Amino acid sequence: MAIHPVEFRYGTPEMRVIWEAENKLQKMLDVEAALAQAEGELGIIPAEAASEIVRKASTEFVTLERVNEIERDTKHDIASLVKALAEQCEGDAGEYVHFGATSNDIVDTSNSLLLRDSISVLRDKLTRVLEVLLDLADENRDRVCIGRTHGQHALPTTYGMKFAIWADEIHRQLERLDACSERLCVGMMTGAVGTTAALGEEGLEVHERVSEILGLRPVLISNQVVQRDNHAEFIMVLANIATTLDKIALEIRNLQRTEIMEVGEKFDPEKQVGSSTMPHKMNPITAERICGIARVIRSYVVAALENNPLWHERDLTNSSSERIILPEACILTDYILKLTLDVLCNLVFYPENIRRNLEFTGGLIMAERLMAELTRRGMGRQTAYAAVRQCAIEASRTGRSLRDVVLERSEIMDYLTVEDLEEIMNPETYIGSARRMVERVLEESEKWL
Repeated sequence: MAIHPVEFRYGTPEMRVIWEAENKLQKMLDVEAALAQAEGELGIIPAEAASEIVRKASTEFVTLERVNEIERDTKHDIASLVKALAEQCEGDAGEYVHFGATSNDIVDTSNSLLLRDSISVLRDKLTRVLEVLLDLADENRDRVCIGRTHGQHALPTTYGMKFAIWADEIHRQLERLDACSERLCVGMMTGAVGTTAALGEEGLEVHERVSEILGLRPVLISNQVVQRDNHAEFIMVLANIATTLDKIALEIRNLQRTEIMEVGEKFDPEKQVGSSTMPHKMNPITAERICGIARVIRSYVVAALENNPLWHERDLTNSSSERIILPEACILTDYILKLTLDVLCNLVFYPENIRRNLEFTGGLIMAERLMAELTRRGMGRQTAYAAVRQCAIEASRTGRSLRDVVLERSEIMDYLTVEDLEEIMNPETYIGSARRMVERVLEESEKWL
């Protein structure tokens, strides 16, 4: 019976399959096979035994059921795997399984294979999110909207700016993931305390050859484990990615609020239900799910950091938490990447509400522009600020437009014509370098992709 939501509610098939028990077992068998192959090539074990181990290192022969059956007695997962593989080998080949290795050589190296595959899936979705954001930035470079600071109407901006800023951030997350991958996905075959002593003079050659066979870079130095600063960095990168997606989803949720309703998730009124009791509700449930799951992903950072300080050459305190946080962090990050794609690819714009909100303050959002223009025309900056502020306060108090209040102030209108004021009060023409900034991101993105 399924218990964890990852089993039945959250996650994608392509990421789940990486962390399924049978695939994890196969990756550990792949490491045992690489070890046997390297030792056979170097004459440490008989070539025939190495070939037999390589042939049988497959879940076709070593079943999950048999490994679990042995583990019920041994209480040791890798010892159970070794026994299950050895008993499948013909002749005396089984005697050479796992020679010179320690359990964590198998665990850490197989985890590198799992993480490498996971990063490939994550990278694909991150790239797709980036591409969608760039398209949205391009399509909306001239869609002027109100910018908000402290939750208050500030100055005009564009939706192109919003999407371009997110795209730029997603690109940085891709760079972080790639840089982290270089340090994280390494091979290790260094024995009980990292000295390769059991493998004799050829220990380092075995260590390097195993990694080469598996397509990994061999760790430069280790004790019984690949040091966990690498894994902590990876979890922190995923938490950072999750926070970017949280930021995007939070903005969309806010912009979908009833009183704002500028953009929002697509809602299918024929099928979708927003509330079990309120028939009118159309909630941003996907964006909310992104924000909620992002909190869980961030929570794994503490455990990942605490997995780095271990006793002496290693203790077991990192193992149990990593069995949870590594698969879950990958599965949940991949899942909210998918949800983000779903939201962004089906984003609904409400142009009339964008225009309504842009005009909501009766021109108060153009106060900065008015001050700047007065300064350009000869009024002192501090004097202009004070004069415009007085007008803004009166407009707010009386409910009149800023334009109408300004028209009555001769000390201001001495510097302006009515036509000047009309142009100043047009928010569509006060977006500064917004369009060029978006274009710069689009131009730069040709290198990213």
